[in-house]
Amino acid sequence: MKRLNINLDKNKYDILIENDIINNAGYEISNIYQESNIAVITDENVYKLYGEALKESLVKYDFKINFIIVKPGEASKCMDTLKSVYTSLAGYGITRGDLIIALGGGVVGDLAGFAASTYLRGIDYVQIPTTLLAQIDSSIGGKVAVNLEEGKNLIGSFYHPKIVLIDPSALNSLPDKFIKDGLGEAVKYGCINDKELFNILNEIKSKKELFENIENIIFKCCNIKKQAVELDEKDKGIRMLLNFGHTLGHAIEKYYNYVDYSHGEAISIGMYNITRKSEELGYTKQGTADEIKNILTNLDINYKLPNVNMETIRNSVNLDKKNISGCINLILLKEIGNAYIEKIPVKNLEKFI
Repeated sequence: MKRLNINLDKNKYDILIENDIINNAGYEISNIYQESNIAVITDENVYKLYGEALKESLVKYDFKINFIIVKPGEASKCMDTLKSVYTSLAGYGITRGDLIIALGGGVVGDLAGFAASTYLRGIDYVQIPTTLLAQIDSSIGGKVAVNLEEGKNLIGSFYHPKIVLIDPSALNSLPDKFIKDGLGEAVKYGCINDKELFNILNEIKSKKELFENIENIIFKCCNIKKQAVELDEKDKGIRMLLNFGHTLGHAIEKYYNYVDYSHGEAISIGMYNITRKSEELGYTKQGTADEIKNILTNLDINYKLPNVNMETIRNSVNLDKKNISGCINLILLKEIGNAYIEKIPVKNLEKFI
């Protein structure tokens, strides 16, 4: 088992990485929760794959399990679904002393985490991420949110889980597009902080090679995020570096109603195209954009900006959370493994996108 500990002033919790840990979740949860009532929030697809295995693991420790099952996909990360989750929590008699488990990908993790942070003014919760994207990124660091029609993650809070249980073997059940979705974020970590990780990903030539290295890749990504969160829990400084590619990427996701482009693919497009522009403008070492294009090509991840209405994209960027008092904190690279924050007036942002 690989273990990391998030160590904050008011929150400390472990990230445990181990194959088949879902089947041992009851034991791990019994170490941090001594009551009995648990609400498991998951989606239809994940429930079919892991619902019964998780339930069997939990009932061994006399936990009472209530499942709340939502439809899969980004469309569920909305106010209507959130309201239905609240109604189910009330119907199951969940109290402030009980526990919520988020079992699924980033949508479920964000939705369940936000529900936990707001229902009865806060209930403890656990993250059990089942996608690569959630395992290396969204399940860690306490960012929870739902979307509005106007943009992604516009209603949210910082609310940390009690423990994160990462089961790399769960990735075996994922279609390739979801693996690539997570790999886009893994490339991001390499770009901003870890050239060795970047090189590891660039040398992978098959799915077999990827899975031979997957625990190490997950650990490296989680460790980078752990360090950023510990230094800047509320995302006002160095943690912003984790948003590399996200300003343009989120706008692309919204443009296509979160259907045509996955998060990791949109972020990959954002990373390459922002870097191509920043390189042209002299902010970034020459050749860096090609390095990003080459690694994305190696991993079979799209990097090409689609034919979009750029005025609509710019309007979306204006609603981005990183838009503060008319300026965007844009994340740029000096070179691979070295990112920094450049404060750009919104009126000057056009030259970057």
